[in-house]
Amino acid sequence: MKESVLLLFGGQSSEHEVSLKSVTTVMKHIDHSKFEVYPVGITKEGRWLLYTGNNPDFTCNRWQEVGIPAVLSPDATQRSLVVLKEEEVPVYIKIDKIFPVLHGRNGEDGTVQGLFELAQIPFVGCGVLASAVSMDKAFTKIVVKEKGVPQANFVLVYERELKDEEAVVSKIEAAFPYPYFIKPANAGSSVGISKATNKAELLAGLKLAFEHDCKVLVEETIVGREVETAVLGNGDVEVSGVGEIFSAAEFYDYDGKYNNPDSKTVVDADLDPAIKEQIRRYAKDVFEAVEGKGISRVDFFVKEDGGIIFNEINTLPGFTSISMYPMLWRAAGIETKDLITRLLDLACL
Repeated sequence: MKESVLLLFGGQSSEHEVSLKSVTTVMKHIDHSKFEVYPVGITKEGRWLLYTGNNPDFTCNRWQEVGIPAVLSPDATQRSLVVLKEEEVPVYIKIDKIFPVLHGRNGEDGTVQGLFELAQIPFVGCGVLASAVSMDKAFTKIVVKEKGVPQANFVLVYERELKDEEAVVSKIEAAFPYPYFIKPANAGSSVGISKATNKAELLAGLKLAFEHDCKVLVEETIVGREVETAVLGNGDVEVSGVGEIFSAAEFYDYDGKYNNPDSKTVVDADLDPAIKEQIRRYAKDVFEAVEGKGISRVDFFVKEDGGIIFNEINTLPGFTSISMYPMLWRAAGIETKDLITRLLDLACL
């Protein structure tokens, strides 16, 4: 008998469009002989819609126009998707597992994971705590520090502090020298990130970041190669090889990732084997530090002297055609179809 899978996508975050690309890949490659798939999209306004059409490309199909209103019941005795057809009795569809193909806020920050746990339905990926900690770049740094993994120095700034711009600038400039990278603490896919080489750019960067969050991280600039590795499993995890990002822009921001065709990725970075092995060990340390489950991508910088600096962990990495997570596992011999099956097999509460 097939397992019923709720495939949740879209969402209200700034990464809504990326999610549409990711779920299109998952829908294309999921083993339909094993899984009965119920794709439910969340619009930018927050409506939940069950798509029953035949076009699996969610970047161009009409899922928002033809979708049927549906919600996941938080009632643990039901464990169901509730389909709400107009003037009809609600239909309850039993759900065995959930695959949240969501990115950013309300998708990988623990909020929707809390709903899954209330419903008592096993789901792919990290739980509430690991998701929330990993989404918040400041708390990630605090937790990872306990593992002794090297990372960039940083200053935390709250939006209320901008009332006194001179004090904020002085606090940052006293910590370490320009240039700085400025990041919203809770935003994925390099959204709202900028680089500052002077006071004017710093203030502009803070204001940009505060458009996405009320808490901002200002980091020292690390000059190095951008590398990524993929983690898979619960408890005794597997770590992929090490891939590398070649950004067409000065740094790998949202536009560089998804819109600039000149940005490139390779799945086998040209690095000393000992450095690659250390990156893989650090990735496992980070995953364990946040109490990760199932899936994560862990990103680092490699400096010219071979030093390794942890950048961030992404607990629901992209599954687009250019996303590093599935590419790294494909390079390791796990095709995307089998990878999706393994992730669903790892689904838990």
